[in-house]
Amino acid sequence: MIQSKATITAMGTYVPDRILSNTDLEKLVETNDEWIVQRTGMRERRIAAEDQFVSDLAVKAVEDMIRRYGVDVHDVDMILVATSTPEYAFPSTASRVQASLNITQTGALDLSAACAGFVYGLQLADSMITSGMYRKVLVIGAETLSKITDYTDRTTCILFGDGAGAFLLERTEGQGSALAALSGTQGDGGLHVYSSGLSSEMNGVPLQGDGRLVQNGREVYKWAVRLIPEQLPKLIANSGLQTEQIDWFVPHSANMRMIEAVCERGPVPLERTLTSMEYRGNTSAASIPLAIQLAVDEGKVKQGQRLALFGFGGGLTYAGLVLKWSVPDTDSMK
Repeated sequence: MIQSKATITAMGTYVPDRILSNTDLEKLVETNDEWIVQRTGMRERRIAAEDQFVSDLAVKAVEDMIRRYGVDVHDVDMILVATSTPEYAFPSTASRVQASLNITQTGALDLSAACAGFVYGLQLADSMITSGMYRKVLVIGAETLSKITDYTDRTTCILFGDGAGAFLLERTEGQGSALAALSGTQGDGGLHVYSSGLSSEMNGVPLQGDGRLVQNGREVYKWAVRLIPEQLPKLIANSGLQTEQIDWFVPHSANMRMIEAVCERGPVPLERTLTSMEYRGNTSAASIPLAIQLAVDEGKVKQGQRLALFGFGGGLTYAGLVLKWSVPDTDSMK
């Protein structure tokens, strides 16, 4: 990997006010709190208001970043938004963010890689800056999965929530944040998790859900639990680090039982793993920045630590990134 010239300088997150608890779900489908916690590790998820869409959440995350770190985003060269739930086919969510923040001169691009989207966004932003073509890139992972969730399907409606996270990457003359990256796809597994669009079939198989999210959880689980323990050691080795030098493993927060199974197979143990699903649910592209923000707020993640990010999901696709955490500790900014 060419030496990165992009440094992560700030971050922010946002989740909607409305809480959907396990007790609330008991009133919608045949389920209960104990069953949900035992199988997913989730207790609550946040739900966007009826008139609140993914660009609204994305903007709120950027505003939180500005409030926390005092950064200026009006001179960013590119806005990248990873989302599976845009309010429009076009214009892009990124262009809606541009308009809301009144950034007068910037590119705007959406990424569609489901739960791997945020890590792909970081990889792309790093490449753009390291190439010298861009100086400052805003990467956002944002989802309103509640708007495509079938609340009559107890196997999926217990999982998904809404939220957004934003990272700011800027050009540096020294070593940037990224130390190693990898990605891959098993496209023939796309039938295991999808939301239908213009086509009513995939690979000759009729699609269900009428635009709602459809998931074969058993197949996605088997794929992830096999995949991540195979690919994570390769990612860490590519960074030149030993596994014990990774301070935090940050996987997509799909399901706590899945993450536990992944960590049992190694190489990074559960006690060095960050998640966001307990009180946020599965927020797809937003889950990794939400997990990091929660850990930063708890004083776990510190400047200079090394994080291994791993997004995986619809596609089926995955993306990993090892980075040195370069965002200033908020205590040092007071």
